[in-house]
Amino acid sequence: MSCHRSALILAFSVCFGSGCQRETADTRAQDERAIREADAATLKAAQAKDVDGAVANYAEDGSWLPPNAPMVNGKAAIRAGWEKLIGSPGFNINWQIDKLEVGRAGDLAYTIYTYQLALEGPNGQPIADHGKDMAVWKKRSDGSWKMIADTFNSDLPSVAPAKTPETKRGATKHHPHKKHRKTR
Repeated sequence: MSCHRSALILAFSVCFGSGCQRETADTRAQDERAIREADAATLKAAQAKDVDGAVANYAEDGSWLPPNAPMVNGKAAIRAGWEKLIGSPGFNINWQIDKLEVGRAGDLAYTIYTYQLALEGPNGQPIADHGKDMAVWKKRSDGSWKMIADTFNSDLPSVAPAKTPETKRGATKHHPHKKHRKTR
């Protein structure tokens, strides 16, 4: 009896000493491979101008955050944005993952990319862009990874808006409610 009691106490103390927690397997390397494969499929589809393939790895409730434009929410709206981009004359794209990290819990990850993009401008002139992108990925209950947020911006300098007569240096605006003194 004493032997059984000692074994029971030992088992009880080991269980509570360790918090009775089951160790979960570290699947981060496997998850990283899965994300890299999903990303490669997205790039291949974008390069082939396959809109459905390009958006296949976005979550249904995902967000796309293009530069100088409103946020795009939902896979259908993201698809419309990709369709416009891919349909642009001269469209050609490439990107590389520079950093990929899967969180310890194994359900969230992020990727940081650099991209190269070519298009034709409104007058047919070639536009060559390059920049960076960051995506947040979430692991779904079926084990697949989907992008829940994707944002990108150019490394090229922004173009300043054209100056109008009212905004040129030294010009003054006429304010109808202010009294102006005449200078002699």
